[in-house]
Amino acid sequence: MSVLIRNCTAVLMDEADTVLSNAYVAVTGHKIASVGAVRPSGFFDEEIDGGGQVLMPGLVNAHSHVPMTLLRGYGGGCDLHTWLNQYIFPAEDRLDARAVRAGTALGLAEMISSGITAIADMYMFCDVIAQEVAAAGLSANIARGATLFAPEFDFATHPACVELRELADRWHGFGEGQILIDACIHGEYTSRPALWEAVAGYAKEKGLGMHVHVSETRAEHESCIGRHGATPVQTLDKYGVWDVRAIAAHCVWVTDEDIALMAEKGVSAVHNPVSNLKLGSGIAPVSSLRKAGVNVALGTDGVSSNNSHAMFEDLKLAAILQNGVACDPLATLPSDALRMATANGAGALGRKTGQIRAGYDADLILVDFNRPNLIPCHSIYDSLVYSAHGSDVAMNMARGKVIYKNGDFFTIDLDRVRHEVTEYAVPKIFG
Repeated sequence: MSVLIRNCTAVLMDEADTVLSNAYVAVTGHKIASVGAVRPSGFFDEEIDGGGQVLMPGLVNAHSHVPMTLLRGYGGGCDLHTWLNQYIFPAEDRLDARAVRAGTALGLAEMISSGITAIADMYMFCDVIAQEVAAAGLSANIARGATLFAPEFDFATHPACVELRELADRWHGFGEGQILIDACIHGEYTSRPALWEAVAGYAKEKGLGMHVHVSETRAEHESCIGRHGATPVQTLDKYGVWDVRAIAAHCVWVTDEDIALMAEKGVSAVHNPVSNLKLGSGIAPVSSLRKAGVNVALGTDGVSSNNSHAMFEDLKLAAILQNGVACDPLATLPSDALRMATANGAGALGRKTGQIRAGYDADLILVDFNRPNLIPCHSIYDSLVYSAHGSDVAMNMARGKVIYKNGDFFTIDLDRVRHEVTEYAVPKIFG
């Protein structure tokens, strides 16, 4: 299948921050074939008129817990650890595969309609999540969050580790890389060295990435120092956790020494500004991370702590938050923030996406600049970062296939999903 997108203004997200007027973007299969200001020669199976709107790379949500869509707004008004232990963990104990399937499909629909084309997700019942992602059409790095509370541990029989191995065998590389499996340690505070060493060793042996919650709260960070005499970043490093491509989610309380180690190891930090502020966890030192050369991406975290998958909301907040903290309007430029949500997210996931460039995945969205909130437009970057909403996304093309357009979903039966959520999943959890 070959597709030509024409009559659009393309935000390439290249190193030069190129904005190409009257652009032509050709797609063959799931890859971008060419980008330019001159119509490419040859026949195309389909042509898409961009309507003079803005074409940009799809957003990359580099830290999510998609099935937690079912817990939207539940247990608010608590710090992270009270919220987890008194509300979230007990609710999750009542989940089953059918409920997770419904929550996943609902979360994916919300993401797709608001411009997300790739995610890094951490949860359980991951086989079901992989099935829903494959059907929906976007790309995902799926990680089974591993915890260890019991005194004994055996990598061969520990349930999360068994699921990790089964997932890697069944799904890693599925659909020409549509689905990748990452190893995962939920966090230092929910596990022990035996798990860290075993999971890290398996990831290195199999060439998998790693996904970990790191220094989300002051209490988590300081308790780790009390237990191990070192911060979470430094402690996990001793067990090889950062010896593969790795995502460290949150990083709110990381130290200068942590940041230097992350830069040395190539660890990507994922900023989750809405979730961190809502839970009162703090503000990640994004400017310091970026200055040190750490790749900083953007995530929504779970809807349970964010209340939405609105990446454009997190994008705006990420752009202005550091400016306020530093009292410097240049601390984070619009192009910096947009790169966090696109190209940097792609780097965190180990994917060739996040840019409009030949040879990259055709993950592309059209943003309708005829919407009142985007008129007038003096700067496309400023408008995308400070003014755009997810509802302004008119088209979502993931891996060369249009999966959403003008309110219509082409890969998700939203009526069925609503029914499953309201009639089965929510009663299953809450009675």
